[in-house]
Amino acid sequence: MCAPRVVLIEGPPEADALTALVAEEGMRPPVALLAHVVDEPGRSAFWPFAEFSPEWVAMSWAVERGVEVRFIDLPAAHSLALRPEDEPSQEEPSGEAPGGDGPNGQGPGGREPEGQGLEGRAPDGDGLAAGLRVDPLAVLAETAGYDDPERWWEDAVEHRGTGDGPARDVLAPFAALGEAMAALREEYGDGGHDRDHAREAYMRLQVRAAKREFGDSIAVVCGAWHVPALQEKPTVAADRAVLKGLPKTKVDMTWVPWTHRRLARTGGYGAGIESPGWYAHLFAAADRPVERWLTKVAGLLRDEGRLVSSAHVIEAVRLAETLAAMRGRPLAGLAETMDAIRAVMCDGSDVPLDLVRDRLVVGDVLGEVPPAAPAVPLQRDLTRLQRTLRLKPEPLERELELDLRKDTDAARSRLLHRLRLLRIDWGEPAQSLRGSTGTFRETWRLRWEPELAVRVAEAGIWGTTVLAAATAKAGADAIGASALAEVTALAERCLLAGLPDALPVVMKVLADRAALDTDVGHLAQALPALVRALRYGDVRGTETAALADVAAGLAERVFVGLPPACAALDADAAVEMRGHVDAVHTAVGLLGDTSGDALRTRWHSVLRVLSARDTVPGIVQGRATRLLLDEGALARDEAARLMGLALSVGTPPAEAAAWIEGFVGGGSGGMLLVHDEQLLGLVDAWLTGVGADAFTDVLPLLRRTFSAYEPGVRRTLGELARRGTTAASAAAGGIPGFAAELDEERADAVLPVLRLLLGIDDDNLADDNNLAGAGT
Repeated sequence: MCAPRVVLIEGPPEADALTALVAEEGMRPPVALLAHVVDEPGRSAFWPFAEFSPEWVAMSWAVERGVEVRFIDLPAAHSLALRPEDEPSQEEPSGEAPGGDGPNGQGPGGREPEGQGLEGRAPDGDGLAAGLRVDPLAVLAETAGYDDPERWWEDAVEHRGTGDGPARDVLAPFAALGEAMAALREEYGDGGHDRDHAREAYMRLQVRAAKREFGDSIAVVCGAWHVPALQEKPTVAADRAVLKGLPKTKVDMTWVPWTHRRLARTGGYGAGIESPGWYAHLFAAADRPVERWLTKVAGLLRDEGRLVSSAHVIEAVRLAETLAAMRGRPLAGLAETMDAIRAVMCDGSDVPLDLVRDRLVVGDVLGEVPPAAPAVPLQRDLTRLQRTLRLKPEPLERELELDLRKDTDAARSRLLHRLRLLRIDWGEPAQSLRGSTGTFRETWRLRWEPELAVRVAEAGIWGTTVLAAATAKAGADAIGASALAEVTALAERCLLAGLPDALPVVMKVLADRAALDTDVGHLAQALPALVRALRYGDVRGTETAALADVAAGLAERVFVGLPPACAALDADAAVEMRGHVDAVHTAVGLLGDTSGDALRTRWHSVLRVLSARDTVPGIVQGRATRLLLDEGALARDEAARLMGLALSVGTPPAEAAAWIEGFVGGGSGGMLLVHDEQLLGLVDAWLTGVGADAFTDVLPLLRRTFSAYEPGVRRTLGELARRGTTAASAAAGGIPGFAAELDEERADAVLPVLRLLLGIDDDNLADDNNLAGAGT
C-alpha cells in the first residue's frame, strides 16, 4: 500500500491554503475552486470537484491523515493573466487536454477539473474550442470499437478485475493508460490543446522540488494525458526558460458550491462527463450498485405517480444483467440499466426515461462550503440575508409567491430586486399562477447557478453589503443611462428594491433628462414606469411625492406634444405611436387615481383632438376614438359617426383599414363588435364595399386585426355576418338573434347559479332584485 508523505495534485497552487477546509463539517461536494482577478472579478476560472473526483478523494485522504497537499499546476495568477498573444512560444505549441484518469474509478477518464479547461468566463477563451482538439479517451474508445468513451472506460477500467482475491492489480489499468497516452502524444503531438507545454514544465519543477524535500515518498494525481510529459527529464533550466516572461496578475481564490448539472458536458463544461449522478451513485454504493440504482429509480417514478412495484425492480435487475452478458460486458453499466428501465418500468416510453436522465443520471445536487471559506464581504452579507429570510439557494428552479403585506415577504422582495440591480439574477419576476394582479403580490422564479458567485464578486466593487452596493450601482446606472426611459425604469426599480438613498440621485438625473428631452416618444416611453412606481408607495411604505410631481409634469409635456408628433407619420411610425398612446392612457389612468379627475379630463381632450384631426394616421385616430368610448367620454352614436367618416368612400381603403385596426385591434375589440350591432354593421358595410384591387391591399391589415381575437369571438362574428348583419339591417331594427329589450325571464334563470357561486343563501337574500342590483 502506498503511504506518501506528500500528495501533489493537478490544480492551482494558490489553493494550497484552502485544502484544510476539505475536512470541515460544512464542506459537501460538488464544490469548485474559484479564482478571479482582484481588480477585475469578471476574469475568473473554476476548478470543479465531485465526491468521486480523484483529486477530491486524494485531498480528503491526505487531510484526514495529516499528509501535506500541494497543487502543482500553472498558477492561476499566470493562467488568468495570459492572453492569446502572450502564449509561450515552443516548437510544438501545446495546450489544454483532458487527462486520462477517471474520477476515482467511477467515471470516464480524461475529465480533468476545470482548472485546465477554465470554464465559462475565462477571459482568454481557455477551455473553448480554438480549432480541432483531440479527446484522447474518444480515440482509445474508437480504436477499441466503442462509440461511447464512457462505456469504454467502464469496461476497460471500472469493471476490470472486479472478482475477489488479492491477485487484482489496481494499478495495471493506469499503467496501460500511461503507455497509451504516450503513443497518442507521439501521433497527435499536443492534440490541438494550448498551454500544456508551460503547464507541464511547471508541474515538473514542482515534482522535482517535492522529491528534494520528501524523497520518493510522493504521490501525483493528474490527468493521464500529462503522464508522458511528467516522465520526461528535461533540464531545470529548460523548464524555467519556458515559464520565463509569463504575465502575472493578482488573484483571489475560494471555494464555491457547484452542481452535478454543471459537471455534465450538457451544462457547458467541456471537460465534463455525461452522467455525474450515475458515477456519484457508483462511488457511494458499497455493494449491489445496480440493485440500489434501480430501487432509486423506482422511488422517483413512484413519486411521479407511476405504478412501479418491487417486482418491477427485480425484473429490471435481471434484464440489465442479461443484457450485459449478451453484450459481452463484465458488469451491467448505465446503458444496460437504462434499457431495462425503459422496457420494464416505463412501458417502452422515453418520456419517463427522460425524467430519470434529468433527475438521477445527471441530477441537481448542490454542494455546500463552510462559513470559514474566504469570501468577499458582499458574499458574507448575502449569506446572512439568505439565512435570516430563509431563502436557501437551490439548483432546481422553484416558484416563490410573496405577499408584500408581510414583513418577511417584503424583505425577500427587496433583496431579490436589489440583487437584480447588481446583475445577480438569482430570481426573475414571473406571472402568478393565481392570476393575481394586485400590487401586494409578487411571484418569482428562483434558481441558484454556480456562476452567480462570480457575479457577487464583481458586484463587490460597489459596496460591502447588498444594500450599499445596490444603492451605489443604481446611482451609477442613472448617471450613465442613455435614454430617459432607462432612468424612469431605474426609479421604479429603486422603489421596488427599497433604496431611499439612491432615489435623490435618480430623481435629479430624471428631472434634468426630462427637461432637456423634447422627443414625445421618449417622454411617452418614460411615463408608464414612473407612474407604476407610484403604486408601490402604499404597499411598500415608500415616499413617492417627488415622483408624483415629476410624473405630472411629464404627463403635461406629453399632452402638449402628442398631437403635433402624430402628424405626417409613415405606417411603421404610426404603429409605434399607437403603442405610445396606449401606454400613456394606462399611465394616466393610474396617475389620475392619485391626482384627481383634472388630469384624466385633460387627457380626454387630447384624445378628442387625435380622433378628429385629419393629419393623424388612421390607426392612431381609431385608437383615440376607442379609448374615449371605453372611458365613457364619447357616446356610441358619436363613435359611430366618427367610424362612418373614417370608412366613407372618400377615405383610401388602406387608411380605413388602419382606422379599423386602431379601433377594434387587440383582444377586447372583438367583443365590442359582438355587442354593438351598429358598429359591426358599419364595418361590414365598408368591407363589402371595398373593391377587389383595394381589398388585396388591405387584407393583411384586416387579418392582423382579427387574428388577435379569441376563436370563439371570431366564430360569433362570422355567424353574425352570415345572418346578414349590415348597417341597413341594424337601422331596420337590429340583428337577428338579438332582442331590442332585456328578456327578464331569461335573465332571472341565472340567479340560482349566481347565488351558488357567490355562496348566498335564500335566507340572506331579500329578493332576486337585490341580487340583480348587486350584480349590476
